Amino acid sequence: MKKTTRIMLHILFVLYMYALFKIILFKFNSIDISFLWDQLQRNLGNTDYILNRLQSGNFTVFETISNYIQRPSIHNIINIFGNILIFMPFGAFLLLYSKNKGMTLINVLALSLSLSLCLECLQVVFTIGAFDVDDLILNTFGGCMGCIFFKLCHRILKFREWHFLQS
Repeated sequence: MKKTTRIMLHILFVLYMYALFKIILFKFNSIDISFLWDQLQRNLGNTDYILNRLQSGNFTVFETISNYIQRPSIHNIINIFGNILIFMPFGAFLLLYSKNKGMTLINVLALSLSLSLCLECLQVVFTIGAFDVDDLILNTFGGCMGCIFFKLCHRILKFREWHFLQS
């Protein structure tokens, strides 16, 4: 990969990660570092508070998704598809960064799950959201879909290029 292409890839990845963290953690609000620092100090000083917040999260698989499907609204639809769509670029970036290093769908699944788990835990620690196992499922699915979509597009383009060269 050319150096300029690699630099552009790095810039796009950093912008994507910034947007991902901002949207998931701050819901389009501004990022206030002093607020985060205050929340972190308060919550780390009171582990019972963090445990209570964690216990109030959703650990029942498909509970939130099921509720959203049973009571469809624009907010619920955006939540489901938003969690999937926002992680799709992550799966594609993983493949781009691992060119010729054998990134598998299992690797993408594990890395998407890890990043999603990190974001869910940060929501609890900073008291800026609730832990939801269904978000883990949707985000991980999105990362895997991004990987599959990227591989499919790459194969189609290679096939067309090969076919074009044969004619």
